[in-house]
Amino acid sequence: MTANTVWKCSFWTSAAALLVLSLAPTAAELPTTGWDKSNHFIGFFALAAFGLRGYPRQGIALFAGLVIFGGLIELLQSFTSYRRAEWADWIADAIGVMAGYGLGWVLRRIAPARPEDTKLPP
Repeated sequence: MTANTVWKCSFWTSAAALLVLSLAPTAAELPTTGWDKSNHFIGFFALAAFGLRGYPRQGIALFAGLVIFGGLIELLQSFTSYRRAEWADWIADAIGVMAGYGLGWVLRRIAPARPEDTKLPP
Protein backbone atom coordinates (compact mmCIF):
# COMPACT_ATOMS: atom_id res chain seq x y z
CA MET A 1 0.00 0.00 0.00
CA THR A 2 1.48 3.32 -1.04
CA ALA A 3 1.46 6.47 1.07
CA ASN A 4 -0.92 7.97 -1.48
CA THR A 5 -3.40 5.15 -0.86
CA VAL A 6 -3.21 5.75 2.89
CA TRP A 7 -4.00 9.46 2.38
CA LYS A 8 -6.94 8.60 0.11
CA CYS A 9 -8.31 6.11 2.64
CA SER A 10 -7.89 8.69 5.41
CA PHE A 11 -9.75 11.26 3.33
CA TRP A 12 -12.73 9.04 2.47
CA THR A 13 -12.98 7.54 5.97
CA SER A 14 -12.91 11.03 7.48
CA ALA A 15 -15.52 12.31 5.01
CA ALA A 16 -17.86 9.44 5.87
CA ALA A 17 -17.30 9.92 9.62
CA LEU A 18 -17.90 13.66 9.32
CA LEU A 19 -21.16 13.07 7.45
CA VAL A 20 -22.39 10.55 10.03
CA LEU A 21 -21.40 12.73 12.99
CA SER A 22 -23.02 15.78 11.38
CA LEU A 23 -26.32 14.00 10.88
CA ALA A 24 -26.43 11.94 14.09
CA PRO A 25 -29.09 12.91 16.63
CA THR A 26 -27.79 15.48 19.09
CA ALA A 27 -28.85 13.29 22.02
CA ALA A 28 -26.02 10.93 21.09
CA GLU A 29 -22.70 11.44 22.84
CA LEU A 30 -20.54 12.92 20.08
CA PRO A 31 -16.90 13.99 20.13
CA THR A 32 -16.64 17.75 20.47
CA THR A 33 -14.26 20.60 21.17
CA GLY A 34 -17.00 22.35 23.13
CA TRP A 35 -17.61 24.97 20.43
CA ASP A 36 -19.62 23.99 17.38
CA LYS A 37 -17.76 26.24 14.92
CA SER A 38 -14.38 24.81 15.89
CA ASN A 39 -15.77 21.31 15.33
CA HIS A 40 -16.67 22.34 11.77
CA PHE A 41 -13.32 24.02 11.24
CA ILE A 42 -11.29 21.03 12.46
CA GLY A 43 -13.31 18.50 10.46
CA PHE A 44 -12.93 20.34 7.17
CA PHE A 45 -9.33 21.29 7.91
CA ALA A 46 -8.51 17.58 8.21
CA LEU A 47 -10.48 16.70 5.08
CA ALA A 48 -8.63 19.32 3.04
CA ALA A 49 -5.23 18.24 4.36
CA PHE A 50 -5.89 14.53 3.74
CA GLY A 51 -7.49 15.21 0.37
CA LEU A 52 -4.60 17.30 -0.90
CA ARG A 53 -2.12 14.57 0.00
CA GLY A 54 -4.26 11.84 -1.56
CA TYR A 55 -5.28 13.81 -4.63
CA PRO A 56 -2.47 16.32 -5.21
CA ARG A 57 -3.45 17.07 -8.80
CA GLN A 58 -7.14 17.77 -8.15
CA GLY A 59 -6.69 20.83 -5.91
CA ILE A 60 -9.38 23.08 -7.38
CA ALA A 61 -11.96 20.31 -7.73
CA LEU A 62 -11.21 19.11 -4.20
CA PHE A 63 -11.57 22.64 -2.81
CA ALA A 64 -14.91 23.17 -4.57
CA GLY A 65 -16.11 19.69 -3.62
CA LEU A 66 -15.36 20.18 0.07
CA VAL A 67 -17.10 23.55 0.20
CA ILE A 68 -20.12 22.01 -1.55
CA PHE A 69 -19.96 19.02 0.83
CA GLY A 70 -20.17 21.44 3.78
CA GLY A 71 -23.21 23.08 2.22
CA LEU A 72 -24.79 19.70 1.54
CA ILE A 73 -24.38 18.70 5.18
CA GLU A 74 -26.12 21.91 6.26
CA LEU A 75 -28.91 21.27 3.76
CA LEU A 76 -29.36 17.70 5.01
CA GLN A 77 -29.43 18.94 8.60
CA SER A 78 -32.31 21.24 7.69
CA PHE A 79 -34.40 18.16 6.88
CA THR A 80 -33.93 16.65 10.34
CA SER A 81 -35.99 17.49 13.39
CA TYR A 82 -32.98 17.28 15.70
CA ARG A 83 -30.36 19.37 13.83
CA ARG A 84 -30.23 22.99 12.71
CA ALA A 85 -28.67 24.26 9.50
CA GLU A 86 -26.60 27.42 9.98
CA TRP A 87 -24.77 29.65 7.52
CA ALA A 88 -22.09 30.19 10.15
CA ASP A 89 -21.37 26.45 10.18
CA TRP A 90 -20.86 26.47 6.43
CA ILE A 91 -18.52 29.44 6.76
CA ALA A 92 -16.55 27.58 9.46
CA ASP A 93 -16.34 24.61 7.05
CA ALA A 94 -15.00 26.84 4.26
CA ILE A 95 -12.45 28.49 6.56
CA GLY A 96 -11.34 25.02 7.64
CA VAL A 97 -10.89 24.03 3.99
CA MET A 98 -8.82 27.16 3.34
CA ALA A 99 -6.63 26.49 6.39
CA GLY A 100 -6.24 22.84 5.34
CA TYR A 101 -5.11 24.08 1.95
CA GLY A 102 -2.56 26.29 3.68
CA LEU A 103 -1.23 23.27 5.55
CA GLY A 104 -1.25 21.24 2.34
CA TRP A 105 0.76 23.93 0.60
CA VAL A 106 3.34 23.91 3.41
CA LEU A 107 3.52 20.09 3.45
CA ARG A 108 4.10 19.97 -0.31
CA ARG A 109 7.05 22.31 0.15
CA ILE A 110 8.47 20.35 3.09
CA ALA A 111 7.70 16.79 1.94
CA PRO A 112 6.60 16.63 -1.70
CA ALA A 113 4.66 13.55 -2.75
CA ARG A 114 6.93 10.95 -4.25
CA PRO A 115 6.29 10.27 -7.95
CA GLU A 116 5.67 6.56 -7.28
CA ASP A 117 2.87 7.48 -4.84
CA THR A 118 0.90 9.43 -7.43
CA LYS A 119 1.28 7.14 -10.46
CA LEU A 120 -1.74 5.26 -11.66
CA PRO A 121 -1.43 1.46 -11.68
CA PRO A 122 -0.79 -0.10 -15.11
